[in-house]
Amino acid sequence: MPHLFAAALCLVLVLEGLFLFAAPQAWQHMAEQLRRLDPRQLRLIGGAMVAFGLLLLKLVA
Repeated sequence: MPHLFAAALCLVLVLEGLFLFAAPQAWQHMAEQLRRLDPRQLRLIGGAMVAFGLLLLKLVA
């Protein structure tokens, strides 16, 4: 199980790196827009992403 978790983290790094490599200006623009959001909104978005990710994980695992 720890091996699968490490593999999943590595895939996250690959995906994040691909976004930065393929479209650095778009990523910077998105980060600038996120900076303007209220921390409460960011927390809600992050919580929704976690919940959605856990739901998808439950469906595929």
